[in-house]
Amino acid sequence: MEKVRTPKNIFVQGPISPEKIAKSIANHSSNTAIGGHSIFLGQVRSDEKPEGKVIAIDYTAYEEMALEKAFEIREAIFAKYPLTCMHIYHSLGEVKVGELCLFVFTSSKHRKAAMQACDELVERIKADLPVWGKEILDTDNHVWKVNV
Repeated sequence: MEKVRTPKNIFVQGPISPEKIAKSIANHSSNTAIGGHSIFLGQVRSDEKPEGKVIAIDYTAYEEMALEKAFEIREAIFAKYPLTCMHIYHSLGEVKVGELCLFVFTSSKHRKAAMQACDELVERIKADLPVWGKEILDTDNHVWKVNV
């Protein structure tokens, strides 16, 4: 019998804490069928812009649409790769430089599937999820982030 997946809320208010990440990893130690995990951590960096230096990013989303799109992406990745588990967490609200704003975690029986799925998942999230980042600058200005 195939496991039925339901949409999950991927959003976290503010930065993603290292404790949340550690707990997620620890929760998988009892699943002895897993042979590999792949983790991506997105961190806000201090870019220099012509208008000033980035000190934080204020993330906003069209949440209902973003959750539907995240579910669609999750299902496509689950269909393509033999994964045991997948987690996605994305920040909303203000995240300061050096703090974590994206946590993607994939698990599989073998490392290669976990790594390939994680990489594709991150690329699809960055390209397709309706989440926007307003970069807050040290000059009291802001610019809208362009995903690359």
